Amino acid sequence: MSRFAANITLVFILIAYFALGTAYALQTPAWQAPDEPAHYNYIQFLVQKHALPILQRGEYNQAYIAEFTRTPQNTASMSIDPLRYEDYAPPLYYLLAEPIYALTDGWITAIRLLSVVLGGALVIAAYFIGAEVYPDQMVFALGGAAFVAFVPQHLAMMSAINNDPLAELLIALTVLQCLRLFRSTIVRKRRLVLLGVTLGLGLLTKATFYYTAVPIALVTLAWLAFKKQPSKKQPRVSLGWRLFVKQLLIVFVPALLFGAVWWLRNLIVYGGFDVLGLARHNAVVVGQPTTAQWLIDYGAGGLVQRFLTTTYRSFWGQFGWMSTPMPDREYVILGVMSIIALIGWIWWLIQRMGDEGGGMKKAFHLSPSATILALWVVLTVVGYLYYNVTFVQHQGRYLFPALIPLGLAFAIGWWQVLDKIKQLSARLLSRSTRDWAPWLTQAQLIIFALVFIYLARLDLVALQRYIIPNLTS
Repeated sequence: MSRFAANITLVFILIAYFALGTAYALQTPAWQAPDEPAHYNYIQFLVQKHALPILQRGEYNQAYIAEFTRTPQNTASMSIDPLRYEDYAPPLYYLLAEPIYALTDGWITAIRLLSVVLGGALVIAAYFIGAEVYPDQMVFALGGAAFVAFVPQHLAMMSAINNDPLAELLIALTVLQCLRLFRSTIVRKRRLVLLGVTLGLGLLTKATFYYTAVPIALVTLAWLAFKKQPSKKQPRVSLGWRLFVKQLLIVFVPALLFGAVWWLRNLIVYGGFDVLGLARHNAVVVGQPTTAQWLIDYGAGGLVQRFLTTTYRSFWGQFGWMSTPMPDREYVILGVMSIIALIGWIWWLIQRMGDEGGGMKKAFHLSPSATILALWVVLTVVGYLYYNVTFVQHQGRYLFPALIPLGLAFAIGWWQVLDKIKQLSARLLSRSTRDWAPWLTQAQLIIFALVFIYLARLDLVALQRYIIPNLTS
């Protein structure tokens, strides 16, 4: 597929995404998204008080939250004022939403549409990352972008009031800049400064950014300093620690200048060394279910079973405040699709290792781009597991910061399986006098597209059959 045809296809993906995202923003009942009232109250405080909120004891009431989310009638009728437990969060998303709140008198849909727009930018970033890593296989970039656009739970989060869309976008932009540094013959200072600014904005957005994008940037700078061969224009002395420290300063001085403003404020407000407000948050969320208690209640086997089941279902779609799953048949279909993708991806990986030579040894000498994508997934999964060591947060949406590499793997897996089916079909039809190759290629593209059209259709089905009927008061 040519780059021009891929760009045109991306436009259609974006049109479908914005149509579905707008429908979700308009039709999802108010407050029927995780933590949406607390995020809304943060924005409201900025508008009314012209200051950043401070997380106070008593702003997390587990009993009130349980009652608030127990029925759609409760969610629609009970006050959202007590729900202020996001007041510790970094402020960038809320500052962007503040003028929208002020101009629309707090219209929830208008603020949701900001998230939809940020999610659209994330879809574009996913496409460019795929094109950067696999420039000769634009179908991978399109499949990864479509996956990001149409996973139902992700779409629901991208059309709700929360800071996830901005955090995911900034993580993706950080990765995209790192990938482009790998193929640069000369690493220009301007690119490093731009990476530092992106990192700085991420530090002001969400704690997720700290344990995903920051390590990725550090690994990238280390690779540039210690692994990349110098060009004729680069003196050999620029390699090693000297180059690493120089690039580190260029990138992280602007990043830390952004972050320091927020950290100093938190040190003054919360005291001690609580630069992110996390210690205050952990002290405030009294009553939140803990893993230690669940281990006592359900045992290790029961805890693991609940963790895996809920994570899987809520990754694809478990709406509202985790109260509205989809029917089992949807999860079975999605599971089969995932297994096919996984088999195909492993098959593709083995074939690629064989083509490049080196066998299994090649698996331990990944390209810089593959290393970054793998690290992206690992860091996100480890962060998710670490959070669940203390609190019960079995929600697949916490894996969404790594949705782009997961989407690329999904697309690669499906394309590999379809490609093998095409090759088998071509051999079976080889005795025919007719040239079936163009038809088989077209069939491969159509079936590949149908996989993501199914996800887009499921978005609409989920909204009309599961979200609206079950979450409307």
